[in-house]
Amino acid sequence: MKKRALIYSIAYYPLVGGAEVAVKEITDRIPEIEWHMVTRRFDPTHPAYEIIGNVHVYRVSTPKILFPFVSFWKGRQLHKKSQFDAVWSMMTFAGFPGLFFKIFFPKVFFVLSLQEGTPFADIKRKVFFVYPLFRLMFKQADCVQVISQFLAQMARDIGRKKEIVVIPNGVYITLFGTEPSLPLVLSLAERLVKTEKDIYMVTTSRLSKKNGIDDAIRALVYLPEYVKFLIVGVGEDEAKLRALAQEMGVRERVWFAGFVDQKDIPVFLRVSDIFVRASRSEGFGNSFIEAMAAGLPVIATPVGGIPDFIDDKETGVFACADNPKSIAEAVMEIVQNPELREKIIRLGRERVLRRYSWDTVVSLMKEKVFQDLL
Repeated sequence: MKKRALIYSIAYYPLVGGAEVAVKEITDRIPEIEWHMVTRRFDPTHPAYEIIGNVHVYRVSTPKILFPFVSFWKGRQLHKKSQFDAVWSMMTFAGFPGLFFKIFFPKVFFVLSLQEGTPFADIKRKVFFVYPLFRLMFKQADCVQVISQFLAQMARDIGRKKEIVVIPNGVYITLFGTEPSLPLVLSLAERLVKTEKDIYMVTTSRLSKKNGIDDAIRALVYLPEYVKFLIVGVGEDEAKLRALAQEMGVRERVWFAGFVDQKDIPVFLRVSDIFVRASRSEGFGNSFIEAMAAGLPVIATPVGGIPDFIDDKETGVFACADNPKSIAEAVMEIVQNPELREKIIRLGRERVLRRYSWDTVVSLMKEKVFQDLL
């Protein structure tokens, strides 16, 4: 008889981020477990219940602040029927209903996964009024799984004394590691009016302060006119970034692509020359390894989980956070040094293929996290 597991996640498909992709890829590849999920219903058009892949998804309509309580209660109702063997909380806010579940049902195996890139000090400030419960979450979890050494240290700082399992997220090797359709690439190049001389920086990011897109725009001032910037993504800072490009006098060199479906992102990467994301904080950073798989040299900042997969001048080039001139210098270093560029591309792709395929990630999750349920 299959073991059953309940997942708590703030969001799920059709709302997609790194954590949501991770849950789907892992659950799709572990059909031996019967998966259930309680998540938040952001839109009344989203069904209250549906099956997505291998997961029975139950959505609850509630403000975010009440999600821990409402989702726990829904999970408790489901437990009466399904008798879960494990509860898996995806990220710290969803850890609260997982903690409540563990307190009420102590025999159920409690897994807490950390994916967020928010600095510990910021998280502590946001949860100060329930900080004892926050610490208890890390103590009560039977398994704490994180996607980077940075997050492992954060868990230790919060008070985790037991083992912490570090397993990164993966990348769609077949999608990002395969050459996209040449006609699609040429069509996009035509839309961008890209000439043979043009160098396009690209980022695939949520348009938020933590991702440092504003610094990449500011870096254009220090770069030749033939260096342009292609921004793929949407987010709360889009209006500010458009205004900044205008203010800096580089509006004609910045192209906002808006939302792009993940299956189409390789076309945007292939038409570009350098991936740039000057993160101010980062739990891991799937966009980086997607770009590496696609064969782009990567410019990043040595913050959060990024040093787990980027070695300076080996698998990428480091720039300084909050330093547009440093970004410009890194760009020109790659442009003016073809040997360095080719080395970074080769070693970056090798590292992704070796460490970050979803098959490799799921194998580790089976071995180190869900072994007792299989």
